[in-house]
Amino acid sequence: MSDTDAAMEVAAQNAEKEENGAANVGDMDAKGMTKNQKKKLRKKKSKAAAAAAPNGESKASEKENTSGAAENLMPPGKDLVQTNPPTIPIKHFYPDRNFPEGEWQSYTGDNAWREKSEDMLNREKLDADMINDIREAAEVHRQVRKYMMKEVIKPGVKMITMCETLENTVRKLIDERGLQAGVAFPTGCSLNYVAAHWTPNAGDTTVLQYDDVMKLDFGTHINGRIVDCAFTVAFNPKYQPLLDAVKEATNTGVRTAGIDVRLCDVGEAVQEVMESHEIELDGKTFEVKCVRNLNGHSIAPYQIHAGKSVPIVKGGEATRMEEGEFYAIETFGSTGKGYVHEDLECSHYMKNFDAGHIPLRLPKAKQLLSTINKNFGTLAFCRRYLDRLGESRYAMALKNLCDAGIVDPYPPLCDTRGSYVAQYEHTIYLHPSRKEVISRGEDY
Repeated sequence: MSDTDAAMEVAAQNAEKEENGAANVGDMDAKGMTKNQKKKLRKKKSKAAAAAAPNGESKASEKENTSGAAENLMPPGKDLVQTNPPTIPIKHFYPDRNFPEGEWQSYTGDNAWREKSEDMLNREKLDADMINDIREAAEVHRQVRKYMMKEVIKPGVKMITMCETLENTVRKLIDERGLQAGVAFPTGCSLNYVAAHWTPNAGDTTVLQYDDVMKLDFGTHINGRIVDCAFTVAFNPKYQPLLDAVKEATNTGVRTAGIDVRLCDVGEAVQEVMESHEIELDGKTFEVKCVRNLNGHSIAPYQIHAGKSVPIVKGGEATRMEEGEFYAIETFGSTGKGYVHEDLECSHYMKNFDAGHIPLRLPKAKQLLSTINKNFGTLAFCRRYLDRLGESRYAMALKNLCDAGIVDPYPPLCDTRGSYVAQYEHTIYLHPSRKEVISRGEDY
């Protein structure tokens, strides 16, 4: 007999004795017991049952009945209705963990055979858990951007309010769990001539205007599997030709990408499409130029830039894409020079993925590094995220970490002032049989 069985038997015997004793007190039969006697008997039976439960079971039940109360009241899967604003984690809508697939595209040329290969299809089953992780992150991305565009992103909204609303919504829908699930990098909301890596620092009062062209670039992740996806917002329809050019260029890059495809061939295809477009602004016609020193990139677990760069102009590397790789296919089109440089106040930072142990003298720098390791690891972060964690007066410590090569700063990247830059981006995965546009949605 197990310890649990023995405990349950003893508890049952004690309960029986208590019951007999209570009955004998007034052996008039059960009807003769007073209400107080019955109440005491029920309490004793309840305590006996709790004592007989396996270790931790009663605590687990208590926790389930408190913190899990709301969850237990939720109807399962398809019967569940999302709140407005959205607060229910996406996983509750898919109890079987079969999250929505992205857009499937076939390989072409010498790899067209893969789609009908039984061996390739069987190999895909080996990655089922990992793919479900990133599909969950992608569904969070889709629902967050849908909510933001419908309810929040409008002329007159403060940029810092917009970013914090977006990030907090991600945290809720992805059921943020430390480094296991959450925001993958700071919300980029670069305006007009600023192409990338701008997010408001604390105290920033910038307001989104009707005539702004905003690149909204944000990421989600589950177990380090990152969805890197971006789009451009412009309220004034005069900018639509610019957005159309960049969206078409990104879709061209996605179609061109695949197993054994050379990175330089993707860049050449993107440039041909992008620079076939032009836009007229205030009576002047501009050719839409590729921003030639910005690239797409491969993605690895907890590593947003995993080593391979996907150019958006011809003449890049002849390195080939490989089966099982994730890529962020992103393109930038500009009415300016089509070349960016670092400018403005820095907000984005990221721990160097390859940084080994580097001794630090400054106690505050050691403490700040500990905070970074615990909360971000090698994922990108911004000053607002440090503020949110309660860090203060960390400017010198952060500079010390950057100077030591432990953390890298990523200042805003800007084209010429007065120009306009648009961006579209999708995350793709090169399955053995086909490629999947993980982040594809009804919007773009």
